[in-house]
Amino acid sequence: MLAIDVAGLVVDYGTVRAVDGLCLQARKGEVLVVLGPNGAGKTTTVEVCEGYRRPTAGSVRVLGLDPARDGKELNARIGVMLQRGGVYPAMTPAQVLALFATYYDNPVPPGDLIATVGLTRAAKTPWRRLSGGEQQRLSLALALIGRPEVAFLDEPTAGVDPDGRLAIRAIVERMRDTGVCVVVTTHELAEAERLADRLVILDAGRAVAEGTPAEITAAAPAPGGQSAASGVRFSAPEGIDTGALGAALGSPVEEVRPGRYRIDGHDGDLATLTAALAAWLAERRLALTDLHAGGAGGGGLEEAYLRITAASAQSRHSGNGGSP
Repeated sequence: MLAIDVAGLVVDYGTVRAVDGLCLQARKGEVLVVLGPNGAGKTTTVEVCEGYRRPTAGSVRVLGLDPARDGKELNARIGVMLQRGGVYPAMTPAQVLALFATYYDNPVPPGDLIATVGLTRAAKTPWRRLSGGEQQRLSLALALIGRPEVAFLDEPTAGVDPDGRLAIRAIVERMRDTGVCVVVTTHELAEAERLADRLVILDAGRAVAEGTPAEITAAAPAPGGQSAASGVRFSAPEGIDTGALGAALGSPVEEVRPGRYRIDGHDGDLATLTAALAAWLAERRLALTDLHAGGAGGGGLEEAYLRITAASAQSRHSGNGGSP
């Protein structure tokens, strides 16, 4: 069943079109991760779904309700995690959760939430003295206290230590397993790949890719418009002689960004290719790291994301798309 149904969403800020005819859906019991560069329309879209911003045009339904018209009813059924702020600096986690619990008919007991998000030792510490990761944990607890049917999480793992990341992932998985629709906006692609059942990549207010992490990775465009589903991706020191390396391997090598390389168009044995690559670098005492050979996407979600957004930007700049 659909928890969120966005059709033809348009949001203008004066003459700037932040969201441009966006269609987006999310189901109950699903983790939807929304990705995109700064200015892509992620925050604006989520704010419309939360009822904090009115659309210029289009239809938005969250749990069957219009966020702009049915805000009071909807607010009792959703949870919102802000990346920063929203808490009085002098209040402790125990105090602020007790306060927020009074806003709901059937809240999660504050003590249970404090234990769930790992704030037991910091329960009586003022917010301003919490670490960044502890503040994030408290923000997550505030989003959960009303037992939401839809939870909007903004950068939930930003500034959180490894143990905290594991805890937050486990909480998100439990929400999904109990039928909650979880919408995550993030720039952390590794976290997105771990958390998402489905991804939507936005650029210039439009959805430019949608699917499971594996589907998006496999379908990412490669140079010449081919799939990026095979080839080699690797990291090495910046500025290596890609021409000489390509000649030695019999395949073109491109430095896609400083220290990150790809080899495409190789039709032979990938094992032989990677062995030759490792030998060429070893002869020059150049370290080889983060090697991906073959398989869907070749370079993982990060590589796919970069290719998709680059292709979208190129299309807009060539006059084939973009907002007015």
